[in-house]
Amino acid sequence: MNQTLLLIDRLLFRPITIAFSFCTLVLGLGRNISRSRAVVKLLITQLHITILIFAVSSISIANETLRIQDKIIPIGSEYQNSIQILNNRFRIDADVKEVTIVFFREFGSPPIVLVRPDGSKLYLENDLEDDSFNWFETDTYDMISLSEPMPGPWQAIGDVLPDSRIMVIAGITLHADPIPATIFSGETIKQTAYLENAGSRIDMSGFRDVVTLSIEFVSTNNPDYPNFGLGSRPIARFEDNGLGFDEYEADGTFTGQFDLKITEGEYKPIFTVRTPLFSREQISENIVLLPSPINVSHILEGNDRGDHVLNVGVNTEYLKASDFVVDGSVRHPNGEIANFSLTEATMGERSLDILNSDYGIYKVNMSVFAQTLDGRDLVLSVPEYSFVTSAPEIIVEATPAPETELEDVAIQLQIQEPEDESQSYLIPAIIINIILLIIGILVILLVVNKRKHPNNHYMLRVKQKIEQLKKKQPEIKSQDANA
Repeated sequence: MNQTLLLIDRLLFRPITIAFSFCTLVLGLGRNISRSRAVVKLLITQLHITILIFAVSSISIANETLRIQDKIIPIGSEYQNSIQILNNRFRIDADVKEVTIVFFREFGSPPIVLVRPDGSKLYLENDLEDDSFNWFETDTYDMISLSEPMPGPWQAIGDVLPDSRIMVIAGITLHADPIPATIFSGETIKQTAYLENAGSRIDMSGFRDVVTLSIEFVSTNNPDYPNFGLGSRPIARFEDNGLGFDEYEADGTFTGQFDLKITEGEYKPIFTVRTPLFSREQISENIVLLPSPINVSHILEGNDRGDHVLNVGVNTEYLKASDFVVDGSVRHPNGEIANFSLTEATMGERSLDILNSDYGIYKVNMSVFAQTLDGRDLVLSVPEYSFVTSAPEIIVEATPAPETELEDVAIQLQIQEPEDESQSYLIPAIIINIILLIIGILVILLVVNKRKHPNNHYMLRVKQKIEQLKKKQPEIKSQDANA
């Protein structure tokens, strides 16, 4: 009510008062035209003051008009992003065909209810029944996509945050730092990006929970590169949470850590912006991921102490040979891990003495911090390097045996010969005895069966079976002849 009275005062009473003062001034000037110059100066001063009051009042009226328009702004070709909510009301123009809106609300509060200009309501539960809108809700926001929305004033009913704004999502674009012209396999790159909605940067902290920003490298299937047929590989996900490489939480700047531990070759970078209801892709120009510029070699027992020597160098076509340091670890064959750092500022290769602790496999993992020829600092993860050491062969020289030992061996051979001959006759004797035992058992069984069944013993049944077969043979031959 007070705002309404203030508005009436600014828009109605003040202009009337100013006009009245101006008229009075003109009349006074007419009546006193013949008075002294002092009076004329006073009237001129009053005229200046009146004009100043009128100008200030006009500016105030214009600002108040803009403030009112900011509260209820048509969503169309000239809408503003993040429209301030006035009593949870907003307006949609007739030329809007589709719009996606986000309402931020209290954590854990139920979804809002949308009221159309005609008073009908949209609920989350009606999403599956009504094709005119799609609804996605979480604990902190509602995202609603409207198709062919009804023109006019809309209202949102619910626990909408006091400083919440209606996020009208249309034309979201990702503005990311350009990818360096020269990048290497195994490199880790920090990239920052921000989002724009309809040409305006989005700086609302709650919006980071609405979108997901990511980038992937897709192989161009160029047969001239090793990544032919590799497909796509996810590279990074942009975050605004103050963790990792991200400097400040919820500042509107998203940070991605590119992990390029993939095969070198030609790729097409694709930035993707995803929301629960839609996604957008931004395809960049093809890039070439170069092979690792780090050269690693070793020399077995390469120093005076018999230790192994590891040499690390850089490809001087891309990196400065005098400006790189190495940090890593060596895993010995016995499982022990030794950390190392190579920080000396010298030209050429860096060398590391590795203790010759045992025979087996030595595994070296390292990261290299270097600088390109154009001054870009980079961090490289070098693929695991390993080498194998083998134990020396032990050569045993043959020594002639004494004569006494030869005589003892001959005696032992003579003793073993009769034993071998006796063993050669033992096996056939055992086999023959087993066969005779089996035959004896069969004879005993036949005799016992004949005594128990004199008229139907086993041998008699066999004999009858043979006679039956003999009788059938002439019949079979006659049948074959007739056939």
